[in-house]
Amino acid sequence: MQWKAAAAVVPLLFWAIQSLAQPAGLDAFRRPDTVPFPGNAPYDRGIATLGKMLFFDPRLSGAQNISCSSCHNPSFGWETPVPKAIGAADNPVHRHAPTVLNAAWITPLFWDGRAASLEEQAVGPITAPDEMNASFEDIVARLTAVTEYKAWFERLFPGQGIRKETILTALATYQRTIVSGVAGFDRWVSGDASAVSQAAKRGFTLFTGRANCVSCHSGWMFTDNRMHDIGLPATDLGGGGVPPQDPTGYFRFKTPGLRNIVLRAPYMHDGSLPSLNAVIRHYTDGGAAGIERQTDINGFAASEGDIADLIAFLETLTDNETNVPTPILPAN
Repeated sequence: MQWKAAAAVVPLLFWAIQSLAQPAGLDAFRRPDTVPFPGNAPYDRGIATLGKMLFFDPRLSGAQNISCSSCHNPSFGWETPVPKAIGAADNPVHRHAPTVLNAAWITPLFWDGRAASLEEQAVGPITAPDEMNASFEDIVARLTAVTEYKAWFERLFPGQGIRKETILTALATYQRTIVSGVAGFDRWVSGDASAVSQAAKRGFTLFTGRANCVSCHSGWMFTDNRMHDIGLPATDLGGGGVPPQDPTGYFRFKTPGLRNIVLRAPYMHDGSLPSLNAVIRHYTDGGAAGIERQTDINGFAASEGDIADLIAFLETLTDNETNVPTPILPAN
Protein backbone atom coordinates (compact mmCIF):
# COMPACT_ATOMS: atom_id res chain seq x y z
CA MET A 1 0.00 0.00 0.00
CA GLN A 2 2.86 2.35 0.81
CA TRP A 3 4.39 1.74 -2.65
CA LYS A 4 1.07 2.46 -4.36
CA ALA A 5 0.65 5.69 -2.45
CA ALA A 6 4.17 6.79 -3.35
CA ALA A 7 3.61 5.93 -7.00
CA ALA A 8 0.45 8.00 -7.06
CA VAL A 9 2.41 11.04 -5.92
CA VAL A 10 4.83 10.89 -8.87
CA PRO A 11 2.43 12.31 -11.50
CA LEU A 12 1.51 15.11 -9.12
CA LEU A 13 5.16 15.96 -8.57
CA PHE A 14 5.77 15.89 -12.34
CA TRP A 15 2.80 18.22 -12.88
CA ALA A 16 4.16 20.58 -10.22
CA ILE A 17 7.60 20.63 -11.84
CA GLN A 18 6.06 21.30 -15.26
CA SER A 19 3.93 24.10 -13.83
CA LEU A 20 6.95 25.76 -12.27
CA ALA A 21 8.72 25.59 -15.63
CA GLN A 22 5.93 27.54 -17.34
CA PRO A 23 5.30 31.23 -16.55
CA ALA A 24 1.80 32.34 -15.69
CA GLY A 25 -0.12 33.55 -18.73
CA LEU A 26 1.60 31.25 -21.21
CA ASP A 27 -1.80 30.03 -22.42
CA ALA A 28 -2.43 33.47 -23.93
CA PHE A 29 0.05 32.45 -26.64
CA ARG A 30 -1.46 29.05 -27.43
CA ARG A 31 -2.03 28.25 -31.13
CA PRO A 32 -5.65 28.19 -32.31
CA ASP A 33 -7.18 24.88 -33.37
CA THR A 34 -8.83 26.13 -36.58
CA VAL A 35 -8.20 28.63 -39.37
CA PRO A 36 -10.87 31.33 -39.82
CA PHE A 37 -12.48 31.55 -43.25
CA PRO A 38 -15.19 34.11 -44.11
CA GLY A 39 -18.72 32.88 -44.58
CA ASN A 40 -18.80 34.01 -48.21
CA ALA A 41 -15.53 32.21 -48.99
CA PRO A 42 -15.36 28.98 -46.94
CA TYR A 43 -12.41 26.64 -47.24
CA ASP A 44 -12.45 24.50 -50.34
CA ARG A 45 -9.50 22.23 -51.08
CA GLY A 46 -9.80 22.60 -54.85
CA ILE A 47 -10.05 26.39 -54.70
CA ALA A 48 -7.06 26.54 -52.33
CA THR A 49 -5.04 24.37 -54.73
CA LEU A 50 -5.98 26.61 -57.64
CA GLY A 51 -5.05 29.66 -55.56
CA LYS A 52 -1.63 28.18 -54.83
CA MET A 53 -1.00 27.72 -58.55
CA LEU A 54 -1.95 31.34 -59.19
CA PHE A 55 0.21 32.54 -56.28
CA PHE A 56 3.29 30.97 -57.89
CA ASP A 57 2.34 31.79 -61.50
CA PRO A 58 4.17 34.70 -63.22
CA ARG A 59 1.28 35.01 -65.68
CA LEU A 60 -0.36 37.23 -63.07
CA SER A 61 2.25 39.94 -63.72
CA GLY A 62 2.26 42.34 -66.64
CA ALA A 63 5.59 41.17 -68.05
CA GLN A 64 4.96 37.56 -66.93
CA ASN A 65 8.30 37.63 -65.13
CA ILE A 66 7.37 37.62 -61.42
CA SER A 67 4.68 36.06 -59.25
CA CYS A 68 3.21 36.73 -55.81
CA SER A 69 5.83 34.31 -54.46
CA SER A 70 8.64 36.49 -55.85
CA CYS A 71 8.05 38.93 -52.98
CA HIS A 72 6.48 36.41 -50.58
CA ASN A 73 8.95 33.54 -50.70
CA PRO A 74 8.28 30.64 -48.28
CA SER A 75 12.04 30.11 -47.86
CA PHE A 76 12.34 33.55 -46.28
CA GLY A 77 9.32 33.53 -43.98
CA TRP A 78 7.09 34.53 -46.92
CA GLU A 79 9.08 37.74 -47.43
CA THR A 80 12.24 38.53 -49.41
CA PRO A 81 15.84 38.69 -48.10
CA VAL A 82 16.39 42.22 -49.42
CA PRO A 83 15.09 45.58 -48.16
CA LYS A 84 12.99 46.18 -51.27
CA ALA A 85 12.32 43.69 -54.03
CA ILE A 86 12.38 44.55 -57.73
CA GLY A 87 8.97 44.67 -59.39
CA ALA A 88 7.84 43.49 -62.82
CA ALA A 89 8.87 46.77 -64.45
CA ASP A 90 12.42 46.52 -63.00
CA ASN A 91 11.62 49.15 -60.38
CA PRO A 92 12.15 48.72 -56.62
CA VAL A 93 8.88 48.37 -54.73
CA HIS A 94 7.80 51.05 -52.27
CA ARG A 95 8.32 49.05 -49.06
CA HIS A 96 9.79 45.82 -47.76
CA ALA A 97 7.41 42.95 -48.51
CA PRO A 98 5.33 42.06 -45.44
CA THR A 99 4.88 38.40 -44.67
CA VAL A 100 1.68 36.60 -45.68
CA LEU A 101 2.29 33.99 -42.98
CA ASN A 102 -0.86 33.52 -40.88
CA ALA A 103 -2.66 35.95 -43.19
CA ALA A 104 -6.05 34.52 -42.18
CA TRP A 105 -5.69 36.30 -38.83
CA ILE A 106 -4.20 39.56 -40.11
CA THR A 107 -6.48 42.57 -40.30
CA PRO A 108 -6.10 45.18 -41.58
CA LEU A 109 -3.49 44.31 -44.24
CA PHE A 110 -0.49 46.12 -45.78
CA TRP A 111 2.05 48.04 -43.72
CA ASP A 112 -0.27 51.04 -43.84
CA GLY A 113 -3.42 49.04 -43.04
CA ARG A 114 -5.32 50.12 -46.14
CA ALA A 115 -6.97 46.77 -46.98
CA ALA A 116 -9.65 45.06 -44.91
CA SER A 117 -9.50 41.62 -46.56
CA LEU A 118 -7.14 39.36 -48.47
CA GLU A 119 -9.35 39.66 -51.53
CA GLU A 120 -9.00 43.45 -51.42
CA GLN A 121 -5.31 43.25 -50.62
CA ALA A 122 -4.43 41.12 -53.67
CA VAL A 123 -5.60 43.80 -56.08
CA GLY A 124 -2.93 46.24 -54.90
CA PRO A 125 0.34 44.45 -55.76
CA ILE A 126 -1.09 42.83 -58.90
CA THR A 127 -2.04 46.16 -60.47
CA ALA A 128 0.60 48.47 -58.93
CA PRO A 129 3.00 49.77 -61.65
CA ASP A 130 6.06 49.30 -59.43
CA GLU A 131 5.03 45.77 -58.37
CA MET A 132 3.35 43.25 -60.69
CA ASN A 133 2.13 45.92 -63.14
CA ALA A 134 -0.77 43.91 -64.56
CA SER A 135 -4.42 44.46 -65.38
CA PHE A 136 -7.13 41.94 -64.60
CA GLU A 137 -8.43 42.26 -68.14
CA ASP A 138 -5.09 40.94 -69.45
CA ILE A 139 -4.83 38.29 -66.72
CA VAL A 140 -8.30 36.93 -67.45
CA ALA A 141 -7.54 36.71 -71.18
CA ARG A 142 -4.18 35.07 -70.49
CA LEU A 143 -5.58 32.43 -68.11
CA THR A 144 -8.58 31.73 -70.33
CA ALA A 145 -6.17 30.71 -73.08
CA VAL A 146 -4.77 27.98 -70.80
CA THR A 147 -6.97 24.90 -71.21
CA GLU A 148 -6.27 23.50 -67.76
CA TYR A 149 -6.98 26.79 -65.97
CA LYS A 150 -10.22 27.22 -67.92
CA ALA A 151 -11.38 23.76 -66.86
CA TRP A 152 -10.41 24.32 -63.20
CA PHE A 153 -12.26 27.64 -62.94
CA GLU A 154 -15.38 26.31 -64.67
CA ARG A 155 -15.52 23.35 -62.30
CA LEU A 156 -14.76 25.27 -59.10
CA PHE A 157 -16.73 28.40 -59.94
CA PRO A 158 -19.70 27.12 -62.00
CA GLY A 159 -21.44 29.86 -63.92
CA GLN A 160 -18.59 32.31 -63.24
CA GLY A 161 -15.41 30.87 -64.71
CA ILE A 162 -12.29 33.03 -64.93
CA ARG A 163 -12.90 36.58 -63.81
CA LYS A 164 -11.34 39.07 -61.44
CA GLU A 165 -13.53 38.03 -58.51
CA THR A 166 -12.84 34.30 -58.82
CA ILE A 167 -9.10 34.90 -59.21
CA LEU A 168 -9.12 36.93 -56.00
CA THR A 169 -11.20 34.32 -54.16
CA ALA A 170 -8.77 31.56 -55.14
CA LEU A 171 -5.73 33.58 -54.13
CA ALA A 172 -7.26 34.57 -50.79
CA THR A 173 -8.38 31.02 -50.02
CA TYR A 174 -4.86 29.73 -50.56
CA GLN A 175 -3.29 32.52 -48.52
CA ARG A 176 -5.53 31.67 -45.57
CA THR A 177 -3.96 28.20 -45.56
CA ILE A 178 -0.44 29.65 -45.13
CA VAL A 179 -0.06 28.95 -41.41
CA SER A 180 3.15 28.76 -39.41
CA GLY A 181 4.02 25.25 -38.26
CA VAL A 182 4.47 24.03 -34.70
CA ALA A 183 7.63 25.55 -33.24
CA GLY A 184 9.60 24.88 -30.05
CA PHE A 185 7.64 27.61 -28.29
CA ASP A 186 4.37 25.82 -29.05
CA ARG A 187 5.69 22.59 -27.54
CA TRP A 188 6.65 24.57 -24.43
CA VAL A 189 3.15 26.05 -24.24
CA SER A 190 1.79 22.50 -24.49
CA GLY A 191 3.78 21.39 -21.48
CA ASP A 192 7.17 20.25 -22.74
CA ALA A 193 9.53 22.12 -20.42
CA SER A 194 12.57 20.90 -22.39
CA ALA A 195 11.32 22.29 -25.73
CA VAL A 196 13.12 25.62 -25.27
CA SER A 197 16.39 26.57 -23.64
CA GLN A 198 16.84 28.36 -20.33
CA ALA A 199 18.07 31.39 -22.29
CA ALA A 200 14.83 31.39 -24.29
CA LYS A 201 12.78 31.19 -21.08
CA ARG A 202 14.66 34.17 -19.68
CA GLY A 203 14.06 35.97 -22.98
CA PHE A 204 10.32 35.27 -22.78
CA THR A 205 10.21 36.65 -19.24
CA LEU A 206 12.00 39.78 -20.46
CA PHE A 207 9.76 40.01 -23.55
CA THR A 208 6.60 39.92 -21.46
CA GLY A 209 8.04 41.88 -18.55
CA ARG A 210 10.61 44.63 -18.32
CA ALA A 211 11.09 45.06 -22.08
CA ASN A 212 7.28 45.16 -22.55
CA CYS A 213 7.50 43.88 -26.14
CA VAL A 214 4.20 42.14 -25.46
CA SER A 215 2.35 45.46 -25.37
CA CYS A 216 2.35 45.31 -29.20
CA HIS A 217 3.46 41.74 -29.93
CA SER A 218 0.70 39.81 -28.17
CA GLY A 219 -1.31 36.65 -28.74
CA TRP A 220 -0.25 33.48 -30.52
CA MET A 221 0.96 35.41 -33.61
CA PHE A 222 2.69 38.01 -31.45
CA THR A 223 0.91 41.01 -32.93
CA ASP A 224 -1.89 43.28 -31.74
CA ASN A 225 -2.84 43.93 -35.40
CA ARG A 226 -2.62 47.66 -34.73
CA MET A 227 -0.66 50.61 -36.11
CA HIS A 228 2.27 52.14 -34.21
CA ASP A 229 5.03 54.70 -34.65
CA ILE A 230 8.22 52.92 -33.56
CA GLY A 231 10.61 55.78 -34.16
CA LEU A 232 12.12 54.99 -37.55
CA PRO A 233 13.49 57.91 -39.59
CA ALA A 234 11.20 58.20 -42.60
CA THR A 235 9.33 60.38 -45.03
CA ASP A 236 6.83 57.53 -45.56
CA LEU A 237 3.63 58.65 -43.82
CA GLY A 238 2.42 55.09 -43.22
CA GLY A 239 -1.22 54.77 -42.21
CA GLY A 240 -1.59 58.53 -42.14
CA GLY A 241 -0.85 58.71 -45.84
CA VAL A 242 -3.85 56.57 -46.82
CA PRO A 243 -6.59 58.79 -48.31
CA PRO A 244 -8.17 60.70 -46.72
CA GLN A 245 -4.94 61.56 -44.94
CA ASP A 246 -5.09 61.67 -41.14
CA PRO A 247 -2.13 63.35 -39.40
CA THR A 248 -2.74 61.25 -36.28
CA GLY A 249 -1.71 58.22 -38.35
CA TYR A 250 1.52 59.69 -39.69
CA PHE A 251 4.51 57.32 -39.44
CA ARG A 252 2.35 54.53 -38.00
CA PHE A 253 2.81 51.09 -39.48
CA LYS A 254 1.22 47.71 -38.88
CA THR A 255 2.75 45.60 -36.11
CA PRO A 256 4.02 42.42 -37.81
CA GLY A 257 3.62 39.02 -36.22
CA LEU A 258 6.80 37.32 -35.05
CA ARG A 259 6.26 33.76 -36.24
CA ASN A 260 9.24 32.46 -38.27
CA ILE A 261 10.89 35.80 -37.55
CA VAL A 262 14.47 34.53 -37.84
CA LEU A 263 13.84 33.72 -41.52
CA ARG A 264 12.54 37.19 -42.34
CA ALA A 265 15.52 39.57 -42.30
CA PRO A 266 15.84 42.42 -43.06
CA TYR A 267 13.23 43.94 -40.80
CA MET A 268 10.76 46.84 -40.56
CA HIS A 269 8.52 48.32 -43.25
CA ASP A 270 11.53 49.76 -45.05
CA GLY A 271 13.87 46.81 -44.53
CA SER A 272 16.30 49.14 -42.79
CA LEU A 273 17.37 46.88 -39.90
CA PRO A 274 19.48 43.91 -41.02
CA SER A 275 19.27 41.64 -37.97
CA LEU A 276 17.32 40.83 -34.83
CA ASN A 277 20.18 42.26 -32.83
CA ALA A 278 19.70 45.59 -34.64
CA VAL A 279 15.94 45.46 -34.08
CA ILE A 280 16.30 44.91 -30.34
CA ARG A 281 18.88 47.68 -30.04
CA HIS A 282 16.48 50.00 -31.87
CA TYR A 283 13.90 49.32 -29.16
CA THR A 284 16.32 49.53 -26.25
CA ASP A 285 17.32 52.97 -27.55
CA GLY A 286 13.68 54.05 -27.72
CA GLY A 287 13.86 54.60 -31.48
CA ALA A 288 16.42 56.00 -33.87
CA ALA A 289 18.60 58.92 -32.85
CA GLY A 290 17.42 62.32 -34.06
CA ILE A 291 13.71 61.49 -34.11
CA GLU A 292 12.01 64.59 -32.74
CA ARG A 293 8.40 63.44 -32.95
CA GLN A 294 6.61 61.66 -30.10
CA THR A 295 6.67 57.91 -30.76
CA ASP A 296 4.86 54.94 -29.23
CA ILE A 297 7.89 53.24 -27.70
CA ASN A 298 10.10 53.76 -24.68
CA GLY A 299 13.63 52.48 -24.36
CA PHE A 300 14.71 49.98 -21.73
CA ALA A 301 18.02 48.95 -20.22
CA ALA A 302 19.37 45.71 -21.63
CA SER A 303 22.70 43.97 -21.20
CA GLU A 304 24.36 41.92 -23.91
CA GLY A 305 23.05 38.86 -22.10
CA ASP A 306 19.51 40.25 -22.16
CA ILE A 307 19.72 40.80 -25.91
CA ALA A 308 21.05 37.27 -26.42
CA ASP A 309 18.18 35.90 -24.31
CA LEU A 310 15.57 37.83 -26.30
CA ILE A 311 16.98 36.48 -29.56
CA ALA A 312 17.03 32.96 -28.11
CA PHE A 313 13.33 33.34 -27.34
CA LEU A 314 12.51 34.72 -30.80
CA GLU A 315 14.29 31.75 -32.35
CA THR A 316 11.82 29.41 -30.63
CA LEU A 317 8.98 30.96 -32.68
CA THR A 318 10.38 29.59 -35.93
CA ASP A 319 9.33 26.29 -37.48
CA ASN A 320 12.08 24.94 -39.73
CA GLU A 321 10.36 21.69 -40.67
CA THR A 322 7.41 22.79 -42.81
CA ASN A 323 8.04 22.18 -46.50
CA VAL A 324 6.16 24.17 -49.16
CA PRO A 325 6.55 22.38 -52.51
CA THR A 326 6.27 24.54 -55.60
CA PRO A 327 3.20 23.63 -57.67
CA ILE A 328 3.44 22.33 -61.22
CA LEU A 329 1.85 25.02 -63.40
CA PRO A 330 -0.20 24.28 -66.51
CA ALA A 331 1.42 25.01 -69.88
CA ASN A 332 0.08 27.61 -72.27
